[in-house]
Amino acid sequence: MAKINIAHFIENTEVEGPGKRFAVWVQGCLRHCPGCCNPQFLDFIPKTILDSQQLCSHIKTSQCDNGIEGVTFLGGEPMLQARGLSEVASFCRKIGLSVMVFSGYTLEELQKNDIPFTEELLQFTDLLVDGAYDQNKPEKERNWVGSTNQRFHFLTNFYKDGIEFDERFSHSFELRFISDGSIITNGFPWQVVMESNRP
Repeated sequence: MAKINIAHFIENTEVEGPGKRFAVWVQGCLRHCPGCCNPQFLDFIPKTILDSQQLCSHIKTSQCDNGIEGVTFLGGEPMLQARGLSEVASFCRKIGLSVMVFSGYTLEELQKNDIPFTEELLQFTDLLVDGAYDQNKPEKERNWVGSTNQRFHFLTNFYKDGIEFDERFSHSFELRFISDGSIITNGFPWQVVMESNRP
């Protein structure tokens, strides 16, 4: 069982991919894209360290309690923790969940196999979103991505090409009010930003 350095996870979200999903943000990224929406997840520092079996247990509980249809790996950079995440993705496939991965690397870069265990993670990935975020190319039409250079790769038949334009999953975000008084947000509030910028 491999260890995974997790920056944050949400057991049930509807804005990090199709349907209800268990979302996992890993800690650490080499790209440091200007304007990254998760700058606090870029540094290589220990956060919550779980082994793959522990994370699988959380996901299985969410499947039973929340009826999630899949998991989404974000970051940070998931491919830098591909060993542990591939074990989790394999488990998710076995229990009927889809696997969606966001990576700052292109599929072509990943296929060079310079990063250990990326081939294993891709083997259990249904939907890959690839490419570094480019703040100069804002995406206004497709769901879930921040810039127009980012691509959707349908690696299995779990989802059909075009779901990224499905209006049921339009750009949105979630607010969570924590008992200590803090507020946590996730998703992409593009519509809110557009509305607030209107004269």
